[in-house]
Amino acid sequence: MNRSILQVEGLKTSFFTDDGEVPAVDGVDFSVEEGEILGIVGESGCGKSVTSLSIMGLLPSPPGKIVGGHIYYKGKDISHAKEAVMRKLRGNEISMIFQEPMTSLNPVFTIGDQLIEAIRLHNRLPKKELVSRAIELLKLVGLPRAKEMLSQYPHELSGGMRQRVMIAMAMSCNPKVLIADEPTTALDVTIQAQILDLMVRLNRETKTAILLITHDLGVVAQVCKRVVVMYAGKVVEEGKVKDIFNHPKHPYTEGLIRSIPDLRSKKARLYSIKGSVPKPGTIKKGCLFAPRCEYVMDQCREREPELTGTGHKSRCFLSHDRLERSSAYD
Repeated sequence: MNRSILQVEGLKTSFFTDDGEVPAVDGVDFSVEEGEILGIVGESGCGKSVTSLSIMGLLPSPPGKIVGGHIYYKGKDISHAKEAVMRKLRGNEISMIFQEPMTSLNPVFTIGDQLIEAIRLHNRLPKKELVSRAIELLKLVGLPRAKEMLSQYPHELSGGMRQRVMIAMAMSCNPKVLIADEPTTALDVTIQAQILDLMVRLNRETKTAILLITHDLGVVAQVCKRVVVMYAGKVVEEGKVKDIFNHPKHPYTEGLIRSIPDLRSKKARLYSIKGSVPKPGTIKKGCLFAPRCEYVMDQCREREPELTGTGHKSRCFLSHDRLERSSAYD
């Protein structure tokens, strides 16, 4: 039976600016089971990346700070762990793949220098073994000419190759949890599919749990078993991917699904959710999605709904049946 390796409970992360406190993540709860791929989905500005940086202890401080809640790794609270503790966890236990590999790789050092350094920080191995391990990792992520690639610089590689190098670096110490923050955003569709297939293969072969952060529900449908939908710093829906796709309980999730292009449809225009994600802290009362919701009711503007349900959870006053009857994409 699976058990949670990473738990986030009531996480609140704020940025303190000259204009006051800005709540970027507000009471987020979810867990990642051993060996699973969990998706976190939502538009830009929903708090997905801030959540991942909070877990990694990489928030820019100041101005960012965890002001509430807990983050547990293997049952131990790391939400306010000292930097020395987090340094041991990063890479060894929890690794992260960032959105744009060109800004994550140092342009003046070779791929070999950077990959070997990542291994050496956590493993005291002789130089020959470090090189062998680096070549082994590049082969693991499906890169050709692995030995020759060690002497190349980041600008000499394609975007897909650079992203594979970043995955190799993240996997260098066999982490138990891999956080992938929009790992396919800057890549073309063909390379996206290859990177996703690679992550699924690594998950299957190494049993590494993956927290996949994305704005693309199509990606979630392809690789995840469970998904957490975030909006304006809060979790608005959570459940198994098949349940959420077939029976979305929250209007925001329904809107995201309706926004996915369908090659079978002959509609002239693609669907889009009206409006945009509100700036953190600007809506003081009611449901945060109310200004954009097609099904908004008076009570939605007066008080905020709770996240309710067992297995399939939703933060909405609408009943499941009513939303299903109202859904326009079925």
